[in-house]
Amino acid sequence: MDKLLKQYNNQSIPYISVGELRMLQMNSVVMILDPREPDEYSVSHLKSAKNVGYNHFSTNDKNLQYLDKGATVIVYCSVGIRSEKIGEALKKAGFTTVKNLYGGIFEWINKGYPVIDSTGIETENVHAFSQHWSKYLQAGNLVY
Repeated sequence: MDKLLKQYNNQSIPYISVGELRMLQMNSVVMILDPREPDEYSVSHLKSAKNVGYNHFSTNDKNLQYLDKGATVIVYCSVGIRSEKIGEALKKAGFTTVKNLYGGIFEWINKGYPVIDSTGIETENVHAFSQHWSKYLQAGNLVY
């Protein structure tokens, strides 16, 4: 994962580990944004995550309109590449505390943390985006 993220990211948005996010969720209020596409999000996502999409992302999204720009915002995608790009857009729009989930939902699932489907039920399914990226998912059920 280190090699992959170093290849694609410039680390303009600081990483947060899945363990750190898990602790943060238990101890404080945090906004979690999922910039994967709606079909990926509907298969599974982190509980309380709001889907903002990637291809048509806008800082005018309804999920962002009433968010305090000083609030802690965690962005995640499949592995952490698209989320860095969205994190950069959020910073540019004035959000001050934005972090990128290291390894994305794949790392979250690989560490055994729960995800929910579009009905709010825990699931083992995860959208793998493509065959190429699926090699980074070591747990759960692959869905394309």
